[in-house]
Amino acid sequence: QARRMVERVLRFVNIISASWDHHSALDPQLAHNCQMVDQPIAALLKDLKQRGLLDETLIVWAGEFGRTPMGEVRRGSAAGKEGRDHHPNAFSLWMAGGGVKRGHVHGATDDFGFNVAHDPVHIHDLQATIMHLMGFNHEKLTYHYQGRDFRLTDVHGVVRPELMA
Repeated sequence: QARRMVERVLRFVNIISASWDHHSALDPQLAHNCQMVDQPIAALLKDLKQRGLLDETLIVWAGEFGRTPMGEVRRGSAAGKEGRDHHPNAFSLWMAGGGVKRGHVHGATDDFGFNVAHDPVHIHDLQATIMHLMGFNHEKLTYHYQGRDFRLTDVHGVVRPELMA
């Protein structure tokens, strides 16, 4: 479906896999979710590349935030079904096509996966860069509300050229 939408020149396609909130039963749920998405995502990338559409199609695979690197300790009926909690200090995502530098790995966490160790990218910078890759100037895409101009990157955001081809 997504490939066909891209072929029909739809400007934005959002695919959601909604069962990634692994607060419990991490091991079986994570394995199940990976199995559900690995082949379809690989097929989408392969199809887009084969048809010459990957260079002009930006793919962003991300969650809404990071996950703690350690398991949540569960008690009571949830004991033994550990999961992972929300984590604001570090998160991972990947991007492909659409002007992104191919094969580039940017940044890293500490040995525990808890904090960014080097080359952090602030969420406003990531948003500004994605918008730039989509052809938008994040500083000009504003809306006026209650006497103030607002934008997705607030008063921040710098396009990060090191992430682009």
